[in-house]
Amino acid sequence: MTSYFRPAATLLLLMTIITGGFYPALVTLLAQTVYPAQANGSLIRDKQGQTIGSALIGQGFSQARYFWGRPSATAPSPYNAAASGGSNLGPTNPALRDAVTQRIQALQQLDSGNHAPVPVDLVTASASGLDPHISIAAALYQIKRVAKARKLEESAVRDLIESHIEPRQWRVFGEPRVNVLALNLALDAYAQTTQP
Repeated sequence: MTSYFRPAATLLLLMTIITGGFYPALVTLLAQTVYPAQANGSLIRDKQGQTIGSALIGQGFSQARYFWGRPSATAPSPYNAAASGGSNLGPTNPALRDAVTQRIQALQQLDSGNHAPVPVDLVTASASGLDPHISIAAALYQIKRVAKARKLEESAVRDLIESHIEPRQWRVFGEPRVNVLALNLALDAYAQTTQP
């Protein structure tokens, strides 16, 4: 019996060192060397170096002067990474229909002159509830509201959107999209340069 114990204990110790120490240290070193920004959470910082968000997690913008992202279904607060998950409401669920109707009404109240169809990603949550991106159509839909609230030319706001379009991942996966936080930061910076 003891002849089995020693090799088992040695193997356990060896595997613990390899998988619990060596391998994580190697992966961490490679990540910090090759992809340091991604390894540290893809954080976005302001000019003073303060962290203001992550390129991977949406934020709740609700003022008319900002572009809005996808609604978040996380609880107890929106865009709560600790509670990542969708609403799990099916397309025939009356609660989903009511939530979508309320979101459409909120968008139309702030932008009463906009009669374009509301893009679906502005009124439905993503599967994670944390999506930081919106479709190009969702960004273009909001141009009039944002330009009016900031007293900017619509063409200037459109140019900002076009300069922040991210292509498909590896030019294959997903659709072209716009990161809402990055776009709103660029919008703030642009508005500061155009103010007298």
